Amino acid sequence: MFLGEDLLAWLVLAFGGAMFVGNLAAIFRPREAPREEGELTRAPKARSIAMALLGLFAAAWALFTLIAVS
Repeated sequence: MFLGEDLLAWLVLAFGGAMFVGNLAAIFRPREAPREEGELTRAPKARSIAMALLGLFAAAWALFTLIAVS
């Protein structure tokens, strides 16, 4: 198979981890000032937490899949 048999699991692990870390960073380290007019000063907390949890769930599922299949 192209790039290995576990390619999808590795991609889900990478994207899930990036979603988790990126959304937590948006909550805990917001920008000092908006770059453009009309841009938010802080990330919406509820949406960022929901996306972080979704990323954590996806990363955990992918990690479990990689461990269980190997």
